[in-house]
Amino acid sequence: MKPELSVVIPVYNEESGLAQLYARLYPALDALAARGVPYEIVFVNDGSRDNTAAMLADQFRLRPDVTRVVLFNGNYGQHMAILAGFQATRGDIVVTLDADLQNPPEEIGALVDKMREGFDYVGSIRRKRQDSAWRTYASKAMNRIREKITRIKITDQGNMLRAYGRNVINLINQCSEVNTFVPALAYTFARKPTEITVEHEERAAGESKYSLYSLIRLNFDLMTGFSIMPLQLFSMLGMVLSVASALLVFLLLIRRFVLGAEAEGLFTLFAIAFFMMGVILFGIGLLGEYVGRIYQQVRGRPRYVVQTILEQTNSDATETN
Repeated sequence: MKPELSVVIPVYNEESGLAQLYARLYPALDALAARGVPYEIVFVNDGSRDNTAAMLADQFRLRPDVTRVVLFNGNYGQHMAILAGFQATRGDIVVTLDADLQNPPEEIGALVDKMREGFDYVGSIRRKRQDSAWRTYASKAMNRIREKITRIKITDQGNMLRAYGRNVINLINQCSEVNTFVPALAYTFARKPTEITVEHEERAAGESKYSLYSLIRLNFDLMTGFSIMPLQLFSMLGMVLSVASALLVFLLLIRRFVLGAEAEGLFTLFAIAFFMMGVILFGIGLLGEYVGRIYQQVRGRPRYVVQTILEQTNSDATETN
């Protein structure tokens, strides 16, 4: 039977928490199946270095009827794993879920119910975040900056638990971007998006794969991938600084001719010069972000390489290479 619901779960070095995930995920989805929502689970192993791949294979052998496993040959990142999962899904509703149980699997039913109301994209907002304080504040600050620049209204962009309609998934699968932010891409394609509030729990096991650097890196990808406003803002800043610099030079020339040369102003000039150099370096880095995206895109390399797919075909469990 073709599933109505596909659950995509990217997995990277999660051997310590997979057993707990299985213990909660399958009963929650079996309860949905009893309500008439046939499902499948697509695990995508993103080049884990621990025993994760073997544990996923064992789970596939236990529940081959509803379990599929995509194994990468290396580590390509969470969003590439999600895109590979989207390619493998068959359901009309696709839900993404983290493997660390910070998003309770029991909340999937709420997203399915909301999708059945006619929405084609359902985001989620964590009711009470269980992350560290710095990560919560940093994420909220990044959210505000991102919304101002891209006009994409995602209240809680760091939350993985989201539902997508088949029309949105098909459009995403047609995209060939090397770097992208999946929820934002889906939002731009959705005809009728909405959000709901869900519970949030502490990480079941292991440690977070996101650092402050990766959070900044993600938002740079998001802003440069969906807007040219950063370049426009920097161009305007350059114009303002150019005018201000010209006025400053003019004033310094007048002062020199009226009052004479003053050695005391040397350090002020150094400070202004260093500030200007910092602005220039930032601009070069910003421009490099856009040029780098173009460079990665024009090379035409595969975004990820699938080593093996474990799936059941014609009632038999098979491996597809």
